[in-house]
Amino acid sequence: MKALFLYCKTFGYNPTTRTLDFVPEAKEPKEFSDIQVAFIQAEKEDEERMADVEKKLVKNIKWVCGKNGVKKVILHSFAHLSESKADPEFTLKLFENVEKRLKSVDYEVYQTPFGHFLDLKLDAPGHSLARVFKDI
Repeated sequence: MKALFLYCKTFGYNPTTRTLDFVPEAKEPKEFSDIQVAFIQAEKEDEERMADVEKKLVKNIKWVCGKNGVKKVILHSFAHLSESKADPEFTLKLFENVEKRLKSVDYEVYQTPFGHFLDLKLDAPGHSLARVFKDI
């Protein structure tokens, strides 16, 4: 799994095209402020170690949120960090599990519409640990 974490003063998205038939179509744009954005790519080999990658992803999200003083995070499937790609169903399940775990410890958690192309708008300040890459 690869993850790119960006702390954003503002982060917004507007769904443009649904790319997976099994997900509901999203049409509403959304915008957030003071949020940790997690650009995540699950890899094929992660499918054999769901519990491990889930635990490590949650730990990394909590760590980077702590460094940026936020408890609000958005999970974004970003299949551009590696050539290896997990099945979409696996990634969707992983995101659901991570969201539940973070919410259970009082994080505010959102997900961008899975299986959609999105127009993104973000304002990411340039300070220490505002941008972090992890190979999980």
